[in-house]
Amino acid sequence: MTPRPRSRPSRLHQEPEAVTWAREKTGLTKRALADQIGISEQLMGEIESGWRSATPANLTKIAEALNCPIVVLERKRAVDAAGSAAAGSPAAGSASEAAAE
Repeated sequence: MTPRPRSRPSRLHQEPEAVTWAREKTGLTKRALADQIGISEQLMGEIESGWRSATPANLTKIAEALNCPIVVLERKRAVDAAGSAAAGSPAAGSASEAAAE
């Protein structure tokens, strides 16, 4: 039996770079944050790298543990000319740009 190749999820609930930035800003390790919210260190690493999408419940726990608004960690949706959000569109900009504003 051959192993199934891994692929990234097509849509993420979180902005991986923002999760990493907020965690580092609070001085927590991946292990410490994972223990605090009740998930494995491996899952925390996969959430930060974009290999796994955080569930809405876990994303809420992460935001609470990092004492930051959940909107900072959520994946941004691109807005089309009509002003509606495009569901599968990748985020424009990065977490560091958003933090600088």
